[in-house]
This record gives sequence, structure tokens and C-alpha cells, in this order.
Amino acid sequence: MTKSWLVIRSQKSPFSIRLDRRVPWAMLTLAIAIAAVMILSIGYGEYPISPLDVVKTLLGIDTGNPDHAFVIYVLRLPRAITALLVGTGLAVSGAILQGLTRNPLAAPEIIGVNAGASLVAVAMIVLLPSFPLVALPVAAFTGALVAALLIYFLAWDNGSAPIRLILVGVGVDALAGAFTSLMITFGNIYDVSQALVWLTGSVYGRNWEHIQALLPWLLVFLPLSFLLSRDLNTLALGDDIAKGLGSKVEWQRGWLLLTSVALAGATVATAGTIGFVGLMAPHLSRQLVGASHEGLLPVAALVGGLIVVLADLLGRSLFAPIELPCGVITAAVGAPYFLYLLYSNRNA
Repeated sequence: MTKSWLVIRSQKSPFSIRLDRRVPWAMLTLAIAIAAVMILSIGYGEYPISPLDVVKTLLGIDTGNPDHAFVIYVLRLPRAITALLVGTGLAVSGAILQGLTRNPLAAPEIIGVNAGASLVAVAMIVLLPSFPLVALPVAAFTGALVAALLIYFLAWDNGSAPIRLILVGVGVDALAGAFTSLMITFGNIYDVSQALVWLTGSVYGRNWEHIQALLPWLLVFLPLSFLLSRDLNTLALGDDIAKGLGSKVEWQRGWLLLTSVALAGATVATAGTIGFVGLMAPHLSRQLVGASHEGLLPVAALVGGLIVVLADLLGRSLFAPIELPCGVITAAVGAPYFLYLLYSNRNA
């Protein structure tokens, strides 16, 4: 059966994109689902607001209750937007890593990138509690970048083979996790409690300041990932074929790795280690639109955003008034999913 493709070309430049025709419909469906879940999430809480009043308030229509604007714009909307942005960044980061390593089990939290970001971020929380919030993404990105470079160079042997990247990444993840645990053990109890909550992965208490710190990273590196999607398709064919097609394999891999690290580091700095989003979202997206990264990356971004927004809503509602961090929900779903993928690919 032949696939139906949608080709977008620019008359003023050689730029072109080939998309599966399922991509626009999938993105529209996911956008509607995200909007619906966000409206439910914004309206849910100790002070419930009906979905209609949420929509009216967001559109600037008077609902007759002056408290609605404060509750929505100050307390709940920033949290929902943060969840959406964090899920988007984690999903695209995971999709890039899976394409680079040609391994469906690769994800930022599995091969050590998130661990590097977490190590530096926890160090800032425990050792430098007065560290400015806006600089935390930069610190986490630095930790993720150092971890990624360490993985890259330790895995280098006349080239960076994907399987070596994964194996070395697992070792770096364990090493960074050990140092993180060491700081938590000997840190101040108040700062350690903050770090422990942060390590579980949560968007609780996130405000517009957190969004302002995260948004520039996404505005730079999400478009860059989409521009590099064709290179990612080429690299997925294997190094020999990619070189035969004229690709500068190591340069392309380096730029894609930098993009993945930046997205993972910034999101980890904002919401902690929300696990398995970078693993699940690309897989679910491939089932929707296929493996071509030009369509896979934007769809994965929306799937990841939907997962985290939904996980945050479930964490607040399942055992109310007790609130579970969204990282606990994604781990509860993602760990069995990871085992399923491991079993499915055992003969691959």
C-alpha cells in the first residue's frame, strides 16, 4: 500500500518538507485534546470553576465572579502551561535521541542526559539556595551538556556508534545519580526536602517566572529540531548510507545532540525529572503518523504536552486532597510501558 504524502515547498528557497497526510489531522486532534484537558485542569481544585467560566475568563468575558480571574491567571494557568511546555520539550528530546541512536528504548532519562541536568540543578538547590531562578535552566543545561559530551567522547571509537552511546549513557546516569544522592544525604534538611520534591518531577507552584525562564529555550531549540528533522531521517538510515548521501554525519549528530540536551536540560530545570515522557511520546506518535521525523517531531511534541498536562490533572484528582507529583503518574504508566517495549524488542 502506497503512502499519501503532503509536500510543502518554498518558491524562494530550496527548503521543502514532506509530511504524511495524517500529520495535520493528528496535530489538530491532539491540539483539541490538549485544550480540553487544560480547561478541565484549570477548573479543577478546592475552588472549582466550570469549564464554561474558564473559557469565558480566558477570552476576557466577564463571568460575574471577580475571583475567577485571580484563580485562573495567577494560580492555575501558569501551572497548566508549564506542564504543556515541559512535556513538549521532553518528547522532542526523546524523539531526537531515539532517531540518533536508532534505538526505540533511548530517552533522556535513560541514557544519562537528565541525570546530568539533575545533578547540577540539585547542587544549586542544596549548595546555593539563593541561586536566581532564571539561571537554573542554564545550570541544568550545563550539567546535561557535560553529561552528553562525556557520553559522546567515552563512546567515540573512530565514530560514535549508537549502541556505545546507550551503554556509556547508562553508566553516566548511574554515576550522576550517585553524586546526586550524596548531596541529598549531607545537605541542609530544608534544602534537601525541596530537592527531593523537585526530583520526583512536579509542576506544583510553577508561575509565570518559571515560564519566562523556560520559554526562550523552547523558542530556539524546538524550531531548530524541526529544521534538522531531514538530517535525522538520513542518520536513521545508518552512518554508511548517510555518508554515501553526502551527509556530514558527526556534525549533524552533534547539532542534534546539542538540541536534545538543551531541551532536556531546560525542562528538567523547570519541573524536575518527569520520567518516561521522552520514551512514550515518540512511540505513540509513530503509531499515529509513521517514522518520518518531519511529521514525527511536531506530533510527538503535542503528545508529550498532553501526557504531562493529563498526568498533572490525574495527580491532583485521583487521591484528592492528597496531591501526587505528575512525575509519579508518568513513572507509574511509563515503567510498565518500558518493560513492554523491552519485551517487544528482545529479538531486534
